[in-house]
Amino acid sequence: MSGSERPRVAVLKGGLSAEREVSLVSGRECAGALRRKGYQVDEIDAGRDLAAVLAGNRPDVVFNALHGRWGEDGCVQGLLEWMRIPYTHSGVLASALAMDKEQTKVIYAAQGLPVAEGRLVPREEIVAGHPMAPPYVVKPYNEGSSVGVYIVREAANGPAQLEADAPEVMLVERFVPGRELTVAVMGERALAVTDIVTTGWYDYHAKYAPGGSRHVVPAEIPAEIEAACLAHAVTAHHALGCRGLSRTDFRWDETRGLDGLILLETNTQPGMTPTSLAPEQAAHCGISFEDLCDWLVRDASCGR
Repeated sequence: MSGSERPRVAVLKGGLSAEREVSLVSGRECAGALRRKGYQVDEIDAGRDLAAVLAGNRPDVVFNALHGRWGEDGCVQGLLEWMRIPYTHSGVLASALAMDKEQTKVIYAAQGLPVAEGRLVPREEIVAGHPMAPPYVVKPYNEGSSVGVYIVREAANGPAQLEADAPEVMLVERFVPGRELTVAVMGERALAVTDIVTTGWYDYHAKYAPGGSRHVVPAEIPAEIEAACLAHAVTAHHALGCRGLSRTDFRWDETRGLDGLILLETNTQPGMTPTSLAPEQAAHCGISFEDLCDWLVRDASCGR
């Protein structure tokens, strides 16, 4: 699309995942920003009739503000490819790979990126006894926003007590102490390093509730750690085949210097709420929320 065009944009939000409520906020914020930029915007709460809804009122571009399963794991992306509707963020393969934390780690390791020791473990084995020496983390391999994450501390007497609806297979990883760092990549550019400061684990509440965490941008960290985070985020973005905006999360054990830095995961559709990290980094770089959303629409594609 040319610089003068303002296509009609359908913002997908809500959806069917455990991150529905966050997605509703992201979608609302992005729709408002695009309207302020002069776009005609339709907001769509993505349900199982999504194909019929889009076919009945076909947009020029889809802005994908969905989070979690079915929205950022390649499912909706495949539907949009089938319908030949350009859409924002990553394509089918990158979305599916990044949502699968185990496959993401395989790709990271193949690129020489540092990852935590871990493996997929059946639920029965997790609850029967420690699958590795504590401390370790148990989490779904295909969810986001810290949904369903358990931390088994070093002093734990027993294994993780999983909820009844926990997945049949989960990812068990060595717990890495230290600081939560994150880097957003916009196209080819790593924006900044954010140090996420919380009073405890960076869980769902800490990520999205006002005051749940404090973000230090740019992070007050050694230059070599900053450089490594920025470079690793770009490498991860390209290795997974991401497009548009992504965000890669890190843990850094500062007692070990560069050896204490590991990659956790890459989010192909970072949150766009008032407390979200990627828009905050963009603002630090002089890119307004409206301009970020506008750029994503202009970057939208189909068949890549």
